Amino acid sequence: MAEVMRADARRNYEQLLAVAREAFAEHGTDASLRDVARRAGVGIGTLYRHFPTREALLEALMSSGFDALQSRAEELLAASSPRDALLVWLRELAVGSTTYQGLPASVMAALREEGSELHASCHAMRASGGRLLARAQESGAVRADLVIGELLALVAGIAWASEQSTGHDLIERLLSLSATGFAADRSPGSAPA
Repeated sequence: MAEVMRADARRNYEQLLAVAREAFAEHGTDASLRDVARRAGVGIGTLYRHFPTREALLEALMSSGFDALQSRAEELLAASSPRDALLVWLRELAVGSTTYQGLPASVMAALREEGSELHASCHAMRASGGRLLARAQESGAVRADLVIGELLALVAGIAWASEQSTGHDLIERLLSLSATGFAADRSPGSAPA
């Protein structure tokens, strides 16, 4: 929030975030906003003053996670293996995307909708992931025709599939299988797929 909030407004804001975090953990990203306001002890109008849309509330909850993924990508740019760095980042993205039921779909929608509240946070994370992908492509470890949007869609699909099953073992397995598919073909005389 650009302007300084009054103390009571700040308390309401923080309380709404805490309750929304719990509600989204219990019921997914489609949790009732009326219930969030009620559990926070404020009216629905107060919730909408702070968070005009569900996406604005999600953005407030997820922005620190997206910022962490952006920073992590920047750190991984110095890793000795560009391929492994990319896979580490994709794994962290997939696991983080399972924080709330329905989050992978919300993130993919935000990446498509430039006007959404989540888009700016997602865009910075996407750009950092794009630099990791470019580095892995330049090293010859990843196929040159892969673009970051496709890779993020793949990871969102993996996170969604993981939501439908139990545990993060599926994330590991599907990422491993996917990495085989986006690896550069190194056989002599082979054309890119």
